Amino acid sequence: MNVVFISPHFPPQFFHFITALRERGINVLGIGDTPYDSLRPELRESLAEYFFTPNLNDYDALVRATGYLTWRHGRIDRIDSLNESWLEVEARLRQDFHVPGLQPDDIARLRTKLGMHDVFKKAGVPHPDSIPVKDAAGVKALAGRVGYPLVLKPDVGVGAARTFKVSSEAEVDEALKESLSGYVAQTFVRGTIVTYDGLVDRDGHIVFRLSHEYSDGVMEVVLEQRDISFWSLTEIPPALEAMGRKAVAALGLRERWFHLEFFRLSDGSFVALEANLRPPGAFMTDMMNYACDIDVYKLWTRVLTGEDLRDFRYTPKHHVCHTARRANRSYRYTHSELVAKLGASLLMHREMPGVYHSAMGNEMYLTRHDSLGAMHDAVRLIQTLG
Repeated sequence: MNVVFISPHFPPQFFHFITALRERGINVLGIGDTPYDSLRPELRESLAEYFFTPNLNDYDALVRATGYLTWRHGRIDRIDSLNESWLEVEARLRQDFHVPGLQPDDIARLRTKLGMHDVFKKAGVPHPDSIPVKDAAGVKALAGRVGYPLVLKPDVGVGAARTFKVSSEAEVDEALKESLSGYVAQTFVRGTIVTYDGLVDRDGHIVFRLSHEYSDGVMEVVLEQRDISFWSLTEIPPALEAMGRKAVAALGLRERWFHLEFFRLSDGSFVALEANLRPPGAFMTDMMNYACDIDVYKLWTRVLTGEDLRDFRYTPKHHVCHTARRANRSYRYTHSELVAKLGASLLMHREMPGVYHSAMGNEMYLTRHDSLGAMHDAVRLIQTLG
């Protein structure tokens, strides 16, 4: 089995997917924008071949790379990256090389905010009203129906980049002074963000799922530069489970990760925010492993090779928390003091890649706890300012 993996070196923990594929006996062929000698040793040992191209946004270069790898190794069975940045090019390559998986039409339907809106509404999954931003009059008309505030965001994009809130007609006029081509306007929903994350097999059956909760909305974190934390739950609320399953079925995913975000409202109900056709970001795949004492990297390879996983069982045992800190803030405790105070609960400390700084801070601490109380104590310890 030949699997082309785009950008095997980033995000940094994704090398685990490559080593798991290799351990499964799969021929892994990498295409990346970092020189081969810069790859970590585990990647160099696990990749059967690696094609360096300086710009992964150059589609013609990716076609040439995939064509070369096909000539060298034979038919390509899968093309993936599990990375938001390359979902569209993956799909185009699959279409051009006749490889199973999400195709360009699927991406256009499922990755855009307006596409998600239509899918969720048709399936009966509550979702904020959304319209394409064409002019100020249209945005104001939406506000006339649903009220202010509204959120203006790119139709394609994650992480709240260039996303903002408008609360009056004057703010709409101000926002529309610059071109917002490719934007959508949505009802602003106030609630706690929780996720429904997991993996479906080639028949669309969910073989793994877990829920995480965020301390703040990503839009607020980015715009106000808050310190975020997010953690795994040991139980998924029944209403979220039912809605998550309905949403996954509506998306029609096969042999695929999913990362769905919902608002939990004050009355305990849920509203879908968006769907992402990939694993959750940051180090959340590692969080899943620590929470359930499993290996989701190997689990994905078992799905990819068609193993029957209907009897696969696991138990979420711990609350695993990602707690962020920012470089421009002065915190009460130094890193060495935190290491001593957190003790055995500290699993990992990492400097975050630059692309994550706006939403997830400059560094993160990963901790594991048996109770939410102990977990929140650890978050306060890490984020208390000096």
